[in-house]
Amino acid sequence: MLVTPIRPRGARFPGRYIQAPGLIARLGQEAAPLGTRALAILDGRLADQLETMVQDGAGPIGITTLSHGGECSETEIERGVAAGQTAGADLVIGVGGGKTLDTAKAVAHQLGAATVIVPTIAASDAPCSALAVVYREDGTVAYDLFLPRNPDLVLVDTAIIAQAPARFLAAGIGDALATYYEAESSRRASAPNCWGTLGASVAFRIAEACRDTIFEYGPHALEECDAGTPGEALEKVVEANILLSGAGFESGGVAAAHAIHHGLCELHDVHDHLHGEKVAIGVLASLLIHGDRAEFERVRAFCKAVRLPIQLADIGIQDPTDEKLRIVAERACRPGEIMHNEPITVTPDMVVAALKELR
Repeated sequence: MLVTPIRPRGARFPGRYIQAPGLIARLGQEAAPLGTRALAILDGRLADQLETMVQDGAGPIGITTLSHGGECSETEIERGVAAGQTAGADLVIGVGGGKTLDTAKAVAHQLGAATVIVPTIAASDAPCSALAVVYREDGTVAYDLFLPRNPDLVLVDTAIIAQAPARFLAAGIGDALATYYEAESSRRASAPNCWGTLGASVAFRIAEACRDTIFEYGPHALEECDAGTPGEALEKVVEANILLSGAGFESGGVAAAHAIHHGLCELHDVHDHLHGEKVAIGVLASLLIHGDRAEFERVRAFCKAVRLPIQLADIGIQDPTDEKLRIVAERACRPGEIMHNEPITVTPDMVVAALKELR
């Protein structure tokens, strides 16, 4: 009798996740079990402000700070590794936006150090993941660096996040929007998640909870962010953007929306726009590719309600020529790309056709 092999299923999460207003004051206290000498990589746009908060919250650990250069590139990672070696760091703390956090994760990996992540915005699901997206110096995506473990601690101070422009929170909603649709595609295709197993059932329940949370609370959360006040809606959406989306995409799988994002990043037109804004376009295009018009209309209406782009011009592509769309489509569908986690065969022509409907 033939027995069908059972493929491994799994899920992965950060070692610990804590969220509340004012938590950065407890940074050293919370990080102390992980190390005694820390390199803190600070978002370069906020370095002076963050330096004060980080040092004030250092508590029992010694912290050396490094201002991030702006891009998560091999050059920036090497600079961080050198700084960590000089400091004798056994702990790397990333404080800032996604590219700063990804750099911190990559630096910690190369140093063999523990990782603490402190996001200052909720613009993506980068904080919880064992993934760093490495970019070239010109802003195009070079490759995804998959790390052997997730951050040891993710500390989310919602008072800081509420002070950031609401555009960042909206972009995080765009990134979180992809979580359910890509995980569902991966489930239907029996495609592997980010480290090669099938998603455990909990991954898909998390992805559903992520979708439901942002649909219910997204508009109100943006209003709270406009007011600079972390209320119930903002707390729920921040958790969805960072924790639910992070665990959902990493354990459930990624597919067309992020593949199209990678393709869009080949165009200089989009480089002033945020990751989640481009991902939202990828979600809309993926629904068109699947021919799901009803869901496309529902998601487009939601995108309008949470200030996300709904057409190419909204992400800077004012002149979406056939040549530009072909560049996006070929990159999105190249061999080995996550586009092939879809349950249907997606060709560059299909991507071009979908993007043309978003002109």
